[in-house]
Amino acid sequence: MFENIIFETDGPIARLTFNRPDKMNAVNNATVDELDQALEMVEKNQELRVLIITGAGKAFVAGADIGELDKRDTVQGRLDTKRRQAVYTRIEQLEIPSIAAINGFALGTGLEIALACTFRIASAKAKVGQPEVKLGIIPGAGGTQRLPRVVGMSRAMEMILTGDIFKADQALAMGLVIRVAEPDDLMQEVEKLAKTIILRPKLAIQYAKEAILKFSEGSLEDGLSRESYLHALSCGTEDKKEGVKSFLEKRDPVFKGR
Repeated sequence: MFENIIFETDGPIARLTFNRPDKMNAVNNATVDELDQALEMVEKNQELRVLIITGAGKAFVAGADIGELDKRDTVQGRLDTKRRQAVYTRIEQLEIPSIAAINGFALGTGLEIALACTFRIASAKAKVGQPEVKLGIIPGAGGTQRLPRVVGMSRAMEMILTGDIFKADQALAMGLVIRVAEPDDLMQEVEKLAKTIILRPKLAIQYAKEAILKFSEGSLEDGLSRESYLHALSCGTEDKKEGVKSFLEKRDPVFKGR
């Protein structure tokens, strides 16, 4: 169905793999279109609980396709970045959590994709960075906005203004990734987190994720108002009744996503 990505589902888990290993999974416009189509499939499948995103071969995504970038002028630059921002924001706004399994290089637009995910787990051999300034440009698909929200302004300034590449342990230290695993153990670690999420009530996960995303928008007052509203919604679910009942009865809950 797709030429540049692999999309598959296994029960409640969806897996999306960038599949241009001969080009280090560099993202071209066709890949962005396919990513958008796959995300629509995720949104429509109410059985899914987690999306895992990774890359084939030695890279997660090593950046933008240089051939297309070479032809990008002011007009095309605006069109391409607005399109990518919209698609990557779609990852961020999914009702279900997403996990970036960073198996290798996550550079430029690759890191911007990872930043749009709910969680990032890296291979010990992974390397991350926003090297756009070395090409005479700046990040254009969310890097200047999401990176400071994740690692803080000073670290983001360092990464973006130097264009340097950072190792996995450095990414962990700055909070860019939540965990580092040996290369052979990466997917096992990612799936462990995915299976933990699956055990939790679906609507509570959805509401909590939505509330947390408000952290980067507006005032504390607005965020607290949204939190209160979403908390109230969660109190009206069957899963809330089951969660409290199972706690009182000292048994494992059986959540139904309602």
